[in-house]
Amino acid sequence: MSGTPIERQPAVAKKGSKASTTPPKARGRTAKEASTSKKTGKTLTVKATKARKPAARKAATVKPAVQKAVRTPKPHLTEAELLKFRNLLLAKRREIVGSFEEIENEALRQSRLDAAGDLSSMPIHMADLGSDNFEQEFALGLMDNERQLLQEIDMALARIAEGTYGYCDGTGKPIPKARLAAKPWARYCVEYARLVEEGKIPQFEQ
Repeated sequence: MSGTPIERQPAVAKKGSKASTTPPKARGRTAKEASTSKKTGKTLTVKATKARKPAARKAATVKPAVQKAVRTPKPHLTEAELLKFRNLLLAKRREIVGSFEEIENEALRQSRLDAAGDLSSMPIHMADLGSDNFEQEFALGLMDNERQLLQEIDMALARIAEGTYGYCDGTGKPIPKARLAAKPWARYCVEYARLVEEGKIPQFEQ
């Protein structure tokens, strides 16, 4: 044999074997991307898990309730004013009792005269008799009014002792001092008293 080198022919791919069409570099990138995708997937999963956790709630701090100072309402009338109205009521009461005594004395005197009889021989005139009857009826009516007023005064004195004097029995509102000065035994304010007089509201009984 001669020393001429034998040329090697390229190897023929076997039938049935598929040649890889992916270049080596491409394979490297694909693997890297796959690795990155896996890592990214893990990261997203962790973040999503953290997002699902409920936020920790802070314990509600209960602040102690601050109690406001309760103001005591100022009395409608001072002690000096109550004493003043009490003296007015007592003075009026003495006046009424004195008038009662005068009326009673006059009635007693008249009854004695009637019992003794008229010593005069002159006949009694009908006008004089009517005048006497009128005076007696007037005196009786006056006594009834004074007796009712005396009762109002006694009730006013009782309200002073109880600490409810100066307030309307119908509404509970303070009665103006000017009205009490003019009528210390007043039980109602002007508005309520007008309704009582007109019969729109029944009178409060004690």
